[in-house]
Amino acid sequence: MLLTHAASFCYDSLLAVVYPCACAVCGGSVESRALGVACAKCWQQTTILWTETLCWKCGQPSIGTVADEKRETVRCHRCDDASFTAARACGIYEGALRASVLLLKREPHVCQKLRDELVKTQQRYPLNRATQIIPVPLHPEREKDRGFNQAMLIGRELSRATWLPLNVVSLTRDKHVKRHRAGMDAKGRRDTVADAFRVTHPALVAGERVLLVDDVFTTGATVSSCASVLLEAGATEVYVLTIARPVRY
Repeated sequence: MLLTHAASFCYDSLLAVVYPCACAVCGGSVESRALGVACAKCWQQTTILWTETLCWKCGQPSIGTVADEKRETVRCHRCDDASFTAARACGIYEGALRASVLLLKREPHVCQKLRDELVKTQQRYPLNRATQIIPVPLHPEREKDRGFNQAMLIGRELSRATWLPLNVVSLTRDKHVKRHRAGMDAKGRRDTVADAFRVTHPALVAGERVLLVDDVFTTGATVSSCASVLLEAGATEVYVLTIARPVRY
C-alpha cells in the first residue's frame, strides 16, 4: 500500500513537471496533481478548521478557547433554529479551498488533497457517528445545465473512503428556486429554499444518522431545510459536512 501511494505521488509529481499547472490562487506551479488547482504553499496558508474552538452546532469559528470537555457547550446562537444536529466544514472559504470549490462547480473532479481533508473532518466527533451519506440534491433542471451535482461527487468520494453507504435516491429537490444573491441575508436564503426538498424513500432514512454533504455552508439555510424533511421522515440525527464556510455568516 505504501509503495502504491509512493508510486502514485511520484507519477503525479512527474506529470506536474511535464504538464505544469498554474496555481489558481497565487499563479505559481502546482507541484502535484493530488493538490488539485492550488500549490502546496497556498494549501498551507488556507485556514483548515482542526483545533479551533467552534460553535458545536454550526461549526462557526469562535473567539477564544475552552477546555476540551466544554467544547460541546459552545454556541453562537445564530443557528439555534437550524434543524441539523451539527455542521462542520474542512476550513474557511479562502485560498486553496475557495479555488477547489470554484473548480468543482465547473469540473466533476475531487482531488486527493481535498478528499483527504473531507475524510479527516468526517472522522472527527460528532460527524463520525453518521451511518449513511446523502448529498444535497440539485433541481433536475439545474443538474442538467451543469452536467453533474458537485455534492454528489463529494458524497461518492467520501463513501469510497469511509465505506459509509451513499443514499442518492431518498432526498429530492422539487422546487427550482433562484440562485442565492450575493448579500442576501439569512431570512432571504431560508425563504428561497422553503419547501424545496422532499423525501421520496423514507424507509431508507428511518432510524439513520445522516451525513448531509454539500460544497459550501453559507447561512445553513439549504442544509437546514434538507435536515428538516429528513428528520420528519424518521432520521434520528442529521450532520452536515461541507468543504468550506465563511468566517461569519
